Amino acid sequence: MTNRFAMTGAAGYVAPRHMKAIYETGNSLVAVLDPHDSVGILDSYFPRSRYFSEPERFDRHLEKLRRKGHSQKIDWMSVCSPNYLHDAHIRIALRVGADVICEKPLVLNPWNLDAIRELESETGKKVYSLLQLRHHPSILQLKKDSAMSSRKNKAEICITYIAPRGAWYLNSWKGNMERSGGLVSNIGVHFFDMLIWIYGSVLHSEVHLAERMRSSGFLELERANVRWFLSIAEDDLLLADSDVSGTYRSIAIDGKEIDFSSGFADLHTVAYRSIFAGRGTTTEEARPTIQLLHDIRNSTPDPFYRNKHEFLRKKEFLNEIQSS
Repeated sequence: MTNRFAMTGAAGYVAPRHMKAIYETGNSLVAVLDPHDSVGILDSYFPRSRYFSEPERFDRHLEKLRRKGHSQKIDWMSVCSPNYLHDAHIRIALRVGADVICEKPLVLNPWNLDAIRELESETGKKVYSLLQLRHHPSILQLKKDSAMSSRKNKAEICITYIAPRGAWYLNSWKGNMERSGGLVSNIGVHFFDMLIWIYGSVLHSEVHLAERMRSSGFLELERANVRWFLSIAEDDLLLADSDVSGTYRSIAIDGKEIDFSSGFADLHTVAYRSIFAGRGTTTEEARPTIQLLHDIRNSTPDPFYRNKHEFLRKKEFLNEIQSS
């Protein structure tokens, strides 16, 4: 059966991946919303899709389709809009009788999940968080190995992700803490979800650095200790031991590097198929990560913690040299 989709945030960076996933799973995209009209990518997948720049008209159109009956109503909505709008757009979808596939993070605050859960109960519809890293072959193997492991000591994990962004980034909604949740919510969400999914609940969290362009801290999970460093500053690439250009990604477990530098191309399609098969990440399954992101965002950084990431130590050392 072909499902009828709507989409919010159709002009955004991640929207084409969702359009491709909808297309490759044999479904149709019939209506999209975005205040910006740079939605020409629709011609590659769904040229007949209706475009709306105003949420009121988009909402009215979806309601009109709902009233026309089962063959015309929206079955699913893909939410690809800025983080702070996820909650509102999920509500639109549920109220017109559609299930939801939402980009990360599902919402910014844990209490937003409570309201969504109530609407799920009232409407009988479901909301799924699209966390494609759960479908990466290296991460799936890591989860399998962890489940089969008989080790008694905790894994020692170091996560480093440096993805330089231009000046536009901080001037966009992504650079606004209230709208995006900051660097940890924009970039860290996939890693934190993956860690909790594999290594269990958060027992302790430390934040050592919290700046607009970089953040770092430490997590104690049930089965792992994690040092993490996230950055969008290009000069932080110099902290790597070898020459690096572009993006630096590293997950090291007990000193052994996990290769996840490739294999990202079709993960959204894989995630969509998993959701249709009943194996999607639900609101309750997303809750631990949403809670952690909220806690990190509202923590006061303490630079005197001992469990620092190596790159943060290097950064502090270089700053001392430059200031002396």
